[in-house]
Amino acid sequence: MSLKRMPIRWKITILSFGVVLFSVLIGGMILIGEAIQAKEEELGERGLTIGRTVGNLPEVQENLTTSEGWKSINPIVERIRTINNASYIVVLNMNRIRFSHPNDTQLGTISSGKDEGPAFAEHSYVSKAEGEVGKAIRSFVPIMNKQHEQIGVVITGNMMPSVWELLLRLKNEILTIIIIISAFGMVGSWLLARHIKEQTYHLEPYEIVQLLVERTAAFQAMNEGIIAIDQFREIIIFNAKAKEILDVHDNPEGRNVEKVIDEKPFVRFIKENGERYREEIRFRDKLMMCSRVPIRINNQVAGAVVVFQDRTDLTKMAEELTGVRSFVDALRVQRHEYLNQLHTIAGLIQLGQTERALNEVLNITDKQQELTQFLGSRIKDYSIAGLLIGKVGRGKELNISVTISKESQLNEYPPLVDQHDFVLILGNLIENAFTALQKLNQPEKWIHILIYQDHRYCQIHVEDNGIGIPKRDEKRIFEKGFTTKEEEEAGYGLYLVKNAVEKGLGDIQLISNRGEGTSFVIRFPMEVKKEAVYDERTGESFYY
Repeated sequence: MSLKRMPIRWKITILSFGVVLFSVLIGGMILIGEAIQAKEEELGERGLTIGRTVGNLPEVQENLTTSEGWKSINPIVERIRTINNASYIVVLNMNRIRFSHPNDTQLGTISSGKDEGPAFAEHSYVSKAEGEVGKAIRSFVPIMNKQHEQIGVVITGNMMPSVWELLLRLKNEILTIIIIISAFGMVGSWLLARHIKEQTYHLEPYEIVQLLVERTAAFQAMNEGIIAIDQFREIIIFNAKAKEILDVHDNPEGRNVEKVIDEKPFVRFIKENGERYREEIRFRDKLMMCSRVPIRINNQVAGAVVVFQDRTDLTKMAEELTGVRSFVDALRVQRHEYLNQLHTIAGLIQLGQTERALNEVLNITDKQQELTQFLGSRIKDYSIAGLLIGKVGRGKELNISVTISKESQLNEYPPLVDQHDFVLILGNLIENAFTALQKLNQPEKWIHILIYQDHRYCQIHVEDNGIGIPKRDEKRIFEKGFTTKEEEEAGYGLYLVKNAVEKGLGDIQLISNRGEGTSFVIRFPMEVKKEAVYDERTGESFYY
């Protein structure tokens, strides 16, 4: 088995146990160093104690100043050396003549040690000396007579044991520590390896690398922009399509999303909590369809993935299609209406009522021409004009009077909305009014529409005399999925209206009385300035 294919559990176990053993080795070296230092201090202090004992002996003080006094001093000192297990004890007079020494041939000779000088100046100290048989710890003590005059020096030497000798003395303790540490190290390493294995979903490192490469390739190959952020809002995925749509050229991964994208509405969408699907977000001159899905690990939100498409071209095509469809619906309604009116005229002619038939033809022509000319001159977008013509005809089919205020006018769209948004808003509000009126059993049913515009605001007003909205539902009608209808696909119209109004920084005013009717007033600003806007959902302020 190659090292690359070795299971991660064994890799972590071996590595962790190796770290434990290495730590034990380093710790052991430090402890041995401390033990050697402690041993040196112990031998030095013991040597000083022995030296003071020897220096205070009356026999030593009396014979140190006599000729051949070593004959009396050396036997006494050797007994003390043997009792205290010292390596050697040397007594010197002030002329550095040896009065005691383990080697009798050295008695009466002059010492030439280089570290003895301070001892003849009444100093007690410890020094180290390297010899052929090892390191010696030498303790120097001055000998003082009863008149407190220095008459000599006692040198006590103790050989320092080797490191191996120290280890042999501590072998039982060392073996016990190694066994305990090894046992805990093996168990701890194995538990750590098992925990990491569970955290990585039992995948081996090479499998994780393979998944990462495949995932990266898949993300880069997608035709949708994909951005993934972690819980700290730092980017972890930013595929090539996202760079193309958002016009990002450098590598944004690892950076905060707010430092990469400068469009606040889009950043706000990315940072929001919860799931959001298929919402239109304006990014500069582009219209994007965006979805946001939180990343959850163990029921904790760990980030989010945002998927988006540039729908600008597709939206333009849809707007063209919407305009054509509006005119098609209008023509269909007019055809149906004209057939009924032609039947009426034909019947009048058959009854010989030619004058009444002519008046009917002129009346129909005048009304239709008046509506068409009015919308053509006051509503500059043919899609909106076609939609209104269609809804007027649709009202006639349902026996509902749909009137358009003579004050209506639409020359241009507000800065942050477009044709698609207006078609969506008008279509949904008028259709909801149709639904409310169809549930009403009364002879007079009407819908009044006003589209008004000046240099400050653009206003849409749709009013009906339908059944009205219950007070308990007024705050919920804009929620996604909430409906009072029985259709399965209902509950999205007013939610989409609300999103379009929010996109244009507009506001909605609802006035409804049960059994009397409902009025929706939507207002958009015609001039959008950069000003702070507080978002209640996120608790943050952003600038448009």
